[in-house]
Amino acid sequence: MYCICHWFLNVLSFFLSFFLSFFLFSISLPFSMSLIFPLLLFSLFFLQKDSEENEPTRHPYVVVVAIDFGTTSSGYAYAFTKEPECIHTMRRWEGGDPGVSNQKTPTTILLSPDRKFHSFGYAARDFYHDLDPTESKQWLYLEKFKMKLHTTANLSIDTDLHAANGKKVKALDIFAYALAFFKEQALKELSDQAGADFDNADVRWVITVPAIWKMPAKQFMREASYKAGLVSRDNPDQLIIALEPEAASIYCRKLRLHQMVDLGNKTALNGYSPTENVGVGMTQAKEHVRRNRQSRTFLVENVIGELWSELTEGDRYVVVDCGGGTVDLTVHQIRMPEGHLKELYKASGGPYGSIGIDYEFEKLLCKIFGQDFIDQFKIKRPAAWVDLMIAFESRKRAAAPDRSNPLNINLPFSFIDYYKKFRGHSVEHALRKSNVDFVKWSSQGMLRMTPDAMNALFKPTIDHIIQHLTELFEKPEVTDIKFLFLVGGFAESPLLQQAVQNMLQGRSRIIIPHDVGLTILKGAVLFGLDPSIIKVRRSPLTYGVGVLNRFIEGKHPPEKMLVKEGTCWCTDVFDTFISTDQSVALGETVKRSYTPAKPSQQVIVIHVYCSEKESVSFITDPGVRKCGTLKLDVSGTESPAARREIQTLMQFGDTEIRAMAVDVATSRSVKASIDFLSQ
Repeated sequence: MYCICHWFLNVLSFFLSFFLSFFLFSISLPFSMSLIFPLLLFSLFFLQKDSEENEPTRHPYVVVVAIDFGTTSSGYAYAFTKEPECIHTMRRWEGGDPGVSNQKTPTTILLSPDRKFHSFGYAARDFYHDLDPTESKQWLYLEKFKMKLHTTANLSIDTDLHAANGKKVKALDIFAYALAFFKEQALKELSDQAGADFDNADVRWVITVPAIWKMPAKQFMREASYKAGLVSRDNPDQLIIALEPEAASIYCRKLRLHQMVDLGNKTALNGYSPTENVGVGMTQAKEHVRRNRQSRTFLVENVIGELWSELTEGDRYVVVDCGGGTVDLTVHQIRMPEGHLKELYKASGGPYGSIGIDYEFEKLLCKIFGQDFIDQFKIKRPAAWVDLMIAFESRKRAAAPDRSNPLNINLPFSFIDYYKKFRGHSVEHALRKSNVDFVKWSSQGMLRMTPDAMNALFKPTIDHIIQHLTELFEKPEVTDIKFLFLVGGFAESPLLQQAVQNMLQGRSRIIIPHDVGLTILKGAVLFGLDPSIIKVRRSPLTYGVGVLNRFIEGKHPPEKMLVKEGTCWCTDVFDTFISTDQSVALGETVKRSYTPAKPSQQVIVIHVYCSEKESVSFITDPGVRKCGTLKLDVSGTESPAARREIQTLMQFGDTEIRAMAVDVATSRSVKASIDFLSQ
């Protein structure tokens, strides 16, 4: 009834305004025209309304769902487009470990012996833990597998992963299973809220990835999304790939003073002084999060936070995303008046996440018990190995600069039992003979580590992070940094916080959000609601293709000369699309034209090359490698023109490289794609 009345009032208002507007005009017209003119307006109005009603309108997304696919833990959050200020986090996960936050769930997946998906997260880990040791060998359990996409040199859709029992499984299947799990969970929650089945077509999906990931890894996540049914290839824009530190940066814009810890502030904030004890602030922040955990809705005010209001045009800040697998750094600059963000220096970082501490612990175990035993134990007792690493995880989080009492790590009974069978003597005997003085044996079946011993496990990983930060701050683009935002689960570590403070020595204020583990997730939702917030990015690599140029004596190497139909050409010339660290605006395109070699040619395939160097002359230069292919499907665009020109546009300012093409003679669209996985 309200809609009908509202429409009637609009129509009435229209006629009153127009008849009044044209009254004076009509009296100056002949009498016949003064009658016809309003009738014409009347007809035009309804013709316009009719055309608007018949015109097909694009169905907008009702909700944005972001998936933070982490190395150690994952989760999802969402916001309805009509209520962008309300970000809802996922339902409380079943399971969990004492002292470990379960706002997200472990990135663990379990397949049945017949390789079918069984469970994900805590459910997968708990089920696997409860299996009989002989039965567990048949099940495929995987954890911390995300790093495979970063460390594999020639990543492809055929890349394999190894389960805990040593068996191989396709990486694409595992990532697709995980994404399908989150799709099912999110749609179920949305359907419960709506009281009816929620249509996946109404969802815009966002998946987070490290900013330092190369294009093949980003494309791999997109392929896994297609396989999982998140989106279809016919509608690729339904999925956005978000860069983790960018997402964190977007969320940090909204931070209020009560939502963060300021380690760089010499005055007391939130009731504590950061100079007294670097760990106290995060302890209070964790307590704040714990008290509010039952509330899964975060209100993001449609204003700039007090901290952000201190920033002015041109101010710079750094976001350091410390995750489980990688540490990602981005440098942003404020652009006024809209407050959009410009990337000042290309994303950098490396595999310096918190799992590096796990590897150091494993090396310590190998030193005490022997590499051969640890390798065998992981294969023969995979579930017990998982238990041991869970026990270590909870104690790892208790490490702090000022800790004085030892940390006890429970050894599973099967570890103690299997070691005695393997070596013929006890675990206690191994500890005495190992000359590792800082690890003792407790009669209660635990390893007792001194605080210094635990801190030593952190040192190699933290040293990598500090070295990278030091090098970054020496760059000319990274000067006068006002804030350093420390985000990601690893940012909770007091040891890391103290190391960053010591490195900066007051040159920049260190800001840590209270809900540091959910910062990226909530920022990814905001990015999905407005993907244009990052206006300028930096290219991580130099991209281009190989072309033939006219040979110039003295400039081109003689060995690259090719004589064709009496003309001298230079082969292997690198035609640069974009250079490493070059600024590129959102939506900015690079235009090139290509011609089929034969009139009957259906597909044009052009090899794409890349390099970390800024200046490249030839595709054969050191450091240049083939990284992908540009495919132009010209079938169905045949024309009588003697020379067919296919104009190609490539976009480099987004989180992914996109290609579009058109046949110039016929103005028909040409299907264009860049493939980074089939090399």
